[in-house]
Amino acid sequence: MIWTVELASFLDDAPWPASRDELIDYADRIGAPLEVLENLRELEENEELYESIEDIWPDYPSDEDFFYMDDDEFN
Repeated sequence: MIWTVELASFLDDAPWPASRDELIDYADRIGAPLEVLENLRELEENEELYESIEDIWPDYPSDEDFFYMDDDEFN
């Protein structure tokens, strides 16, 4: 399972919390790329609800990762 920020962005508006099957259905309905569907199908088949993309991809970059600025730049 390989996630990129671009692939994960297709799940931004997913109906969180959601089960694996609900996420697959959502991705299919919005026309997400095949890679997104394949990644979701690789998740364990159980009734576990995922609260956010971080539950699926723990290394998902946060806004802080993109907007890092050294405090010294402002002084």
